[in-house]
Amino acid sequence: MESTNYTSGISKSQLRISILIVGGLFFVMGFLSWMNAILIPYFKIACELSEFSAYLVAFAFYISYVVMSVPAGYVLKKHGFKKGLMYGFLILSAGAFIFVPAALTRTYEIFLLGLFTFGAGLAIIQTAANPYITILGPIERAAQRFSIMGIFNKGAGILAPIVFASIILRSTDDELFRQIPLMNVTDKETALDELIQRVILPYACLGVLLLGSAIFIRYSSLPEINTEQESPELSETNSSKSNVFHFPHLILGVVGIFVHVGSQVIAVDTVINYAISMDVPLLEAKVFPSYTLASQVCGYILGIALIPRLIRQVNALRFCTVLGTILTLLIVYTQGQVLVLGHSTDISIWFVVLLGFANSLIWAGMWPLALDGLGKFTKIGSSVLIMALCGNAIMPLVYGYFAEIHGRREAYWVLFPCYIYLVFYAFYGHRIRRWSFSSPMKNMVNQST
Repeated sequence: MESTNYTSGISKSQLRISILIVGGLFFVMGFLSWMNAILIPYFKIACELSEFSAYLVAFAFYISYVVMSVPAGYVLKKHGFKKGLMYGFLILSAGAFIFVPAALTRTYEIFLLGLFTFGAGLAIIQTAANPYITILGPIERAAQRFSIMGIFNKGAGILAPIVFASIILRSTDDELFRQIPLMNVTDKETALDELIQRVILPYACLGVLLLGSAIFIRYSSLPEINTEQESPELSETNSSKSNVFHFPHLILGVVGIFVHVGSQVIAVDTVINYAISMDVPLLEAKVFPSYTLASQVCGYILGIALIPRLIRQVNALRFCTVLGTILTLLIVYTQGQVLVLGHSTDISIWFVVLLGFANSLIWAGMWPLALDGLGKFTKIGSSVLIMALCGNAIMPLVYGYFAEIHGRREAYWVLFPCYIYLVFYAFYGHRIRRWSFSSPMKNMVNQST
């Protein structure tokens, strides 16, 4: 791998503090992102939505990455990582406050605007945080650092649906949900208004906390890292390259990130509705996203322990992509009632849960490979990678479309081509350094990755 030491002037104590601060950012990103798992079924009931319309929650949240990711790259290029993070938190705060008028009027479109604003703020934070943690230390340990970030992120994801559900759901809501379709128009409107207005207080408090986070980041000790400086060797290698499209491994990585994050969000955001379709009550099914994310945290812990001491990060990536392919086939083809963790459910639900483990080291493995050797193009390259997070918006809609036509189990087939592509990138795609379709093998760089 070609790399530049961007942190040579930063002490080890500063690096550790910086990693902890960025870990806090990943916690916030995880908490906000994975709340969608409970918002989707919640809005489906409270706003009387179809299966397809309910997944517009994820679409509105993540499609903003397409709009904001490239502008975010230029913001970082002009103002640096630190101010970029502050701007991201200010936008997040605005998104939280938008939920208040949305709930007061029970207007789904305003909720979607709030979610879009959340996504815009996170696009800036993601564009800054991911390359920051990639270059905040030796490149060969990047996957290890990402695993630490993943624990913060998915740890928040484990808490988010449980905490949020405990705030907005009541022990008597299962009966309320059964009664709502039988109510007359007036009683139904009253019940649905009361249901949706439960989000006002938590989101108002969240807006204040995010505003405080913006101020904290502004005055924190996070060091600024200059990615415009390149080593002489890297500068010579990139001298003929004028934009990020001259880096095939980056562009192929964008496609990989697109299908990876889409597959990841399907595993988390669909498992509640999949369990409900098998007669598991919502108040019981709400914990399955947390199980999925817990299995992902287990993968991160193994990554921290094993990378790079016992396994290279690229081999960890290869293992996870193959495992995801196998689990997808097991979801579709296996069935039967099992009792696990006190839940009597179809075994395929637990294969969805285990997709969390398969997904754990894919992001961590792909980022350093995709950004390898970009030098002064790192910030813009990162913004293009972040644009691929729109896979979170599009893939759940694809799943929802096929779920309505063919059924929820069969809809998991959409994951199969995603994991096949990820297998390709893990084994071959990340090594392509020159666009040439006549002799693909000549494009491979025979170097240790």
